[in-house]
Amino acid sequence: MSVSMGIKGLKSVTAAVLSAAMLFAAAACGTTDSSDTASSSGDASGSSSSSSTKGFDTSSIKKDDEIAALLPESVTKDGTLVVGTDTSYAPAEFLAEDGKTPVGFDVDLFKALAAIFGLKEETVTSTFDSIIPSVGSKYDVGISSFTVTKERLEAVDFVTYFKAGSTFVVQKGNPNKVDSSDLCGKKVAVQTGTTQEEEVNKDNEQCKADGKSEIEIQSSKLQTDVTTAVASGKADVFYADSPVAGYAITQTGDTLEALGEDVGVTPEAVAIKKGDSQTAEAVQKAIQKLMDDGTYKKILDTWGVSSGAIDKPEINPTVE
Repeated sequence: MSVSMGIKGLKSVTAAVLSAAMLFAAAACGTTDSSDTASSSGDASGSSSSSSTKGFDTSSIKKDDEIAALLPESVTKDGTLVVGTDTSYAPAEFLAEDGKTPVGFDVDLFKALAAIFGLKEETVTSTFDSIIPSVGSKYDVGISSFTVTKERLEAVDFVTYFKAGSTFVVQKGNPNKVDSSDLCGKKVAVQTGTTQEEEVNKDNEQCKADGKSEIEIQSSKLQTDVTTAVASGKADVFYADSPVAGYAITQTGDTLEALGEDVGVTPEAVAIKKGDSQTAEAVQKAIQKLMDDGTYKKILDTWGVSSGAIDKPEINPTVE
């Protein structure tokens, strides 16, 4: 969930817009706030989905003994690699049509990592802002479209695997005349705990300092609720990672559209317990192996997000 480089009327909503928004929410519904939900394939090489939403088949990926040996006993002792993720962020991580099975390109990547390590995988659905504080205790790693920031690097170590910008999304035709360079007085929907939320809050402070109308910031735990807010007319615009924005546009029957160009392309990474250099090295080498043998590209191609591919995973990259 990315950092921007600076954040540059309908009286009613048609039934078609509302219907499309509800379809998107149903197809990518997420976790509740009250508890985590675990889902496991039972076998790291197993196929991920029992529903009609299928990702990349990881069944052919074999264990790499040399890479697996890098992991500390604290991770391998129970034979399971546990990941925390917010399954409301399609197409990176979301729930299939059965409402239970985690799918997405991040999910497929995690399954591939577990296969290389020779471990079973367990995906635990949680709220986005609760994952990083729980890495190393509840979860072995966190994979949830985490943008690398200086603040987050103080809490966890990161291994990069993707890059993404941020995109503003409005109803088709931009009926509320949103200008991304001046959001003062607009209703802006964002997901709680994301760097997009941080950026909009900073812009709101500038609006107040300039004596302009404040931004009405609508923060939601789930990205699906953020998307629905704009599709239904509750909000004027939402701000999210570019692949998520693109997927939302297609899944809502093209009732939404991107506003302007993507901004602030930044790395996304796997979150690992701070100071756990063994796991960080193992994850880095496993991702590099997937890149070298072509599996990484196939996973991204499966979900239509190959534009976010990187060539080399880095541990704790330098960020602005």
